[in-house]
Amino acid sequence: GHTDNVPIAKALQDKFPTNWELSVARATTVVRFLQDAGVPPERMVASGRGEYDPIDTNLTSQGRQNNRRIEIMLIDKGLSDEIEKSIK
Repeated sequence: GHTDNVPIAKALQDKFPTNWELSVARATTVVRFLQDAGVPPERMVASGRGEYDPIDTNLTSQGRQNNRRIEIMLIDKGLSDEIEKSIK
């Protein structure tokens, strides 16, 4: 999950103190959707980058809109297993 750099509105700060929490909530929402669609939960990870990995400027409304996004990365299971074995 990703966000723009606009601070969270006061009304939402109890739920999302910072953009980082908001970005994690975005990612978690997508993971739950995929789980409900049948993707095994042990094959997914939700993470948030907050405002720290923009793909566009935060100086325009269009740029901020582009930065409010989720990204889904697919990793080959065999490669993932090899990496996990090499770490242990």
